[in-house]
Amino acid sequence: MTNHLKKATFAGGCFWCMVKPFDQWDGVKSVVSGYTGGHLENPTYEDVKSGTTGHYEAVEITYDPTIMPYEEILKVYWQQIDPTDDGGQFQDRGDSYRTAIFYHDDQQKEAAEVSKEELANSGKFNKPIVTKILPASTFYPAEDYHQDFYKKNEQEYKEDRAKSGRDEFIEKVWGNN
Repeated sequence: MTNHLKKATFAGGCFWCMVKPFDQWDGVKSVVSGYTGGHLENPTYEDVKSGTTGHYEAVEITYDPTIMPYEEILKVYWQQIDPTDDGGQFQDRGDSYRTAIFYHDDQQKEAAEVSKEELANSGKFNKPIVTKILPASTFYPAEDYHQDFYKKNEQEYKEDRAKSGRDEFIEKVWGNN
């Protein structure tokens, strides 16, 4: 029954802020925080924060495409990030906080490219869309304390998110969408 499930992998800054937006959709089976795109095997949070491993903080989403198509997941993704910022996201700066879509097959690559082009032509941004579209590589789940952080550490999550500026940006660009 689970052989039709697929994976989607996205980097959107701090992975704590990237779990909840996907976790609440029908068709999304799991959202795992982790690291991808770097050269060190089995990196730790400290390794990645050092800025020397090349990894992105990312989320790996397992979803049912018959309920939540990849194109819809892409729409959710774009509405969580500032796709014009190549230095990180909001208060989180550095390479590990850059944005990227990691595709798992040619259909995901094409859908990501189409959605990026549509966003670039939408008039929502007056700067270029710098989010990279890259082939998925090994995904390393983050330490347990990072998983479902918004549920396990609700107050700290709310405080961190509030001071990040992410919600103000989303409201300004996307409204209550």
